[in-house]
Amino acid sequence: MGALDVSKVVDRRQVWLLITCIWLHGGLLHLLANMLSLLIIGIGLEQEFGFVRIGMLYIISGLGGSLMSALFIQSNISVGASGALFGLLGGMLSELITNWTIYSNKVATSVTLLVVIAINLAVGILPHVDNFAHIGGFLSGFFLGFIILIRPQYSWITQKYTPPGFTSSTARPKFKMYQRTLWVVSLIVLVTGFTLGLIMLLRGVNANNYCSWCHYLSCVPTSRWSCKTSPSFCITSQSGNQFNLTCSDSGKSHVYTLRGATNSQIEGLCSEVCS
Repeated sequence: MGALDVSKVVDRRQVWLLITCIWLHGGLLHLLANMLSLLIIGIGLEQEFGFVRIGMLYIISGLGGSLMSALFIQSNISVGASGALFGLLGGMLSELITNWTIYSNKVATSVTLLVVIAINLAVGILPHVDNFAHIGGFLSGFFLGFIILIRPQYSWITQKYTPPGFTSSTARPKFKMYQRTLWVVSLIVLVTGFTLGLIMLLRGVNANNYCSWCHYLSCVPTSRWSCKTSPSFCITSQSGNQFNLTCSDSGKSHVYTLRGATNSQIEGLCSEVCS
């Protein structure tokens, strides 16, 4: 309950699963790893920008990660906050770019952040890791960071707190032109991306049909491991509106009463029986 099951989102319109799956984990180790990452990444951001903006960044990035995962990985049930955590990394990168002028050690900061991001994304090509959630969360956080993590330029702040009676020859704008441009472009990209993604998902579109190589972003097969997954298979018998599903692996069976059941709905129920 609450995990991301694409068949339930598509057939039953349980769109909230895209959010609730962020708060669930696949065991204590998974939970501890995510919470440790959240402490390392999130504390500094929250101290700088406050819990409201970072909370928005976290949740919306998690939604973006779930959405991309659901478009590309439709046979598995997903849980975890990795997409939201990658969104924080994406927000850190966009914050660095849009507030570039206030950083003193720009090169070192950029290299360190890019190395951390690259290592974490590289881990995602291992099997049984949902790298699409990582990528979707990162992109969502990256574009959202240009919108909610923007800071006024230093000269405007200095001008704002000048002593009474002091006049400056030139008035400084609060934000620079490139900051405003990034804000507008990012807002358009985010709104368009989420809208199209939700429409495609609710129509049951499998994004792999439009990108034959994208599956390599989540798993790269090598001589040491395979990326092939063996989806659950059920023996189905029907009597009227009653469907008896028996898992071929475990032998478990369950009877469901369904009207006009679709293939994706039966596949989702099969996953429940075999889980």
